[in-house]
Amino acid sequence: MKQFQKADEQGRSGRTVEKSLEEMESLEQKYQELKQILEGFGSAAVAFSGGVDSTFLLKTAFDVLGEKAIAITAKSCSFPARELQEAVAFCEENGIRQIICETDELNIEGFRENPKNRCYLCKHELFESMQKIARENGISEVVEGSNLDDLGDYRPGLQAIRELGIKSPLRLANLTKSDIRILSKDLGLPTWDKPSFACLASRFPYGETISEEKLAMIDKAEQLLIDLGFCQVRVRIHGKIARIEILPQDFERLMKEQLRELIYTKLQSFGFTYVTLDLRGYRTGSMNEVL
Repeated sequence: MKQFQKADEQGRSGRTVEKSLEEMESLEQKYQELKQILEGFGSAAVAFSGGVDSTFLLKTAFDVLGEKAIAITAKSCSFPARELQEAVAFCEENGIRQIICETDELNIEGFRENPKNRCYLCKHELFESMQKIARENGISEVVEGSNLDDLGDYRPGLQAIRELGIKSPLRLANLTKSDIRILSKDLGLPTWDKPSFACLASRFPYGETISEEKLAMIDKAEQLLIDLGFCQVRVRIHGKIARIEILPQDFERLMKEQLRELIYTKLQSFGFTYVTLDLRGYRTGSMNEVL
């Protein structure tokens, strides 16, 4: 692979990725280490959502392992159709074999009640299913795309990953989110500046019942904001109240009367009674702030 260039281009979400030449040399070493880790597996099934991390991991695994690398993508009510479509399109464009794993997390005991370990319950069942698929296809390891930065937030799903022996190559290679975006840009991946995403169940406060109806409300609300040009969005749900998180630099645009009225009217038609704007703006894991 070519020597990485200093990256300072601004992405669609207003994000810039920039590192010094010394940092780029370190990044090259991490990338080579990642490839060695994947090569050591012999074969790998990548838990592939189509996001920044899993796209980079899948592309690297496919570059290293060829047909011995496959993608397994979950299809469920908490995974928006647009994300599934993008994941399928990526595999088709790159000639990567993909298996769709249909799941129904709402049938997992305790999941609907949205306990603090909700993510653990979901990940444990999902990765058990992926391990079964991998065995049936003669694949030695199931790998997932958490990175070094993911250790800094409350993520009970990582416990399930450890218990089941799922491998996390990006963390093993000490890659951060910023590293992955830079490497993805150099590889020409369209996801290098893709906004961060998490399953729709993460939009509920702990203890509030998760239902298909409310998941659909959230999905439609977030899709509306994306269609209107807001890149990084979350619509958190509190009963029938929508709490919109967008980047602070987008506040002024959203508050223009015509757009504001459109968003309010549409979200009411989706089933929300009240629509609010979170003045702190978008941030990951805001539902964890009460823990």
